Amino acid sequence: MTIATHTYQNLIGGRWVDARSGATFDSVSPANHDDVIGTFPASGAADVDAAVEAARAAFPAWSLMPAPKRGEILFKVARILAEHKEELSRLMTREMGKVLTESRGDVQEAIDVAYYMAGEGRRLFGQTVPSEMPDKFAMAIRRPIGVVGIITPWNFPIAIPGWKLFPALICGNTAVMKPASDTPACMVRFIELLMEGGIPDGVVNVVTGSGGEVGNAIVEHPDVRVISFTGHTDTGVEISRRAAETLKRVSLELGGKNPIVIWEDADLDLALDSAVWSAFGTSGQRCTAASRLIVHRSVHDQFVEALRKRVAGLVLGDGLDEKTDVGPVINDKAVERIAAYAAIGRNEADLVIGGEAARDGGLDKGSFFQPTIFTEVKPDARIAMEEIFGPVTSVIPVETWEETVRIVNSVKYGLSTSLFTRDINLAFRSIRDFDSGLGYVNHGTIGAPFGGTKATGNGHREVGQTALDFFSEWKSVYIDYSGKLQRAQIDMEFIDQEQV
Repeated sequence: MTIATHTYQNLIGGRWVDARSGATFDSVSPANHDDVIGTFPASGAADVDAAVEAARAAFPAWSLMPAPKRGEILFKVARILAEHKEELSRLMTREMGKVLTESRGDVQEAIDVAYYMAGEGRRLFGQTVPSEMPDKFAMAIRRPIGVVGIITPWNFPIAIPGWKLFPALICGNTAVMKPASDTPACMVRFIELLMEGGIPDGVVNVVTGSGGEVGNAIVEHPDVRVISFTGHTDTGVEISRRAAETLKRVSLELGGKNPIVIWEDADLDLALDSAVWSAFGTSGQRCTAASRLIVHRSVHDQFVEALRKRVAGLVLGDGLDEKTDVGPVINDKAVERIAAYAAIGRNEADLVIGGEAARDGGLDKGSFFQPTIFTEVKPDARIAMEEIFGPVTSVIPVETWEETVRIVNSVKYGLSTSLFTRDINLAFRSIRDFDSGLGYVNHGTIGAPFGGTKATGNGHREVGQTALDFFSEWKSVYIDYSGKLQRAQIDMEFIDQEQV
């Protein structure tokens, strides 16, 4: 059934407006391409200019509002998001494709972060330190930076905007946001609810459109002081280059090629549950997805057969259908990319199950790909080294711990790793030996990514306390009440002599 199309607008300075050019694009459901979610502005540099100017104009009042008061607004926003959780979840499943239970979890993450950062409004702690000079007080305080550019992906269209926006706001910054072109409706509705919660006009602005037009304009704008981006590694590298021209602060959350290591003493039932969830949840479209299963040779065959049986029973379909286990991938371009990797995999390894686009059983109008397993995969095979971002996982047999560590760390990414074992000594070795920003023991690889190593990003961490460091500037303050000029290290020897 085709649902009536809604026309959306950009949010600039508290007003909903069309793109200056009048150009538009459509967002369609990946489960049914006949279902057009809405028509959105295909914006350009002029629209970004207007949004940045609105954010600049709103910055003085918002940054001067006491942080506890900003926190009170975020508390209200969190409550409103909770009241609209089911609405947002259903919209997300319709626009992005993940099954409804996952969409509810996505929205809940944004709610949780809103509450968390609201509390930080009363805990934006600075530091006081003893001065080496007499009659002198020294402290460090947090200051807001200015206009923040936030560019978000389609796979977590509510959670990730929340991770980035709420710490930026509690620190006193204003924002210009660009959603992924595959999920603009989720962003617009999310921001509508924030405005209902009392976010002042101009503090948050939304501009929809392509990365080439809108994303680049945000990154290159001289009045945008900070960029926070989650997406493809190549795009992150290009953003870094462009942002360097204006010395912006940049946070990049990029790719992953995450392993689950299943040792010979593992609880295989638990490992199986976790592998299925980590490899095929969100149709494998997570930066933390388990696209490598590194399995001890002694349990390899038993585990692979159990995995094959479990995957054979997974139901593909519309995520709004409660019987669905695996929803669509984001679009047909993604289907083509995943199919190309599956073809590569057939030449590199043994195909256990899947390997093709799914068109039968009423799936012909959507973008579906069969959950796919390859086994006897060489550690340096392309399907074991490159991020596929789809429901494909590779099983790599191992025999020694040294071999395992080498394989875990052999890829260019370092986001999430997992080990299943009953050996506490081995568990601690994995913490020491696996090069990643996230490390799990007896749990899968997927979860809220706080950041990773190597090509996974540029070293920043999201969601927790460290996000406050990224979105605020440290200012050192000194108050000298001695009544005379004290020249620090120049005068220290005289002060030392006086004390003696």
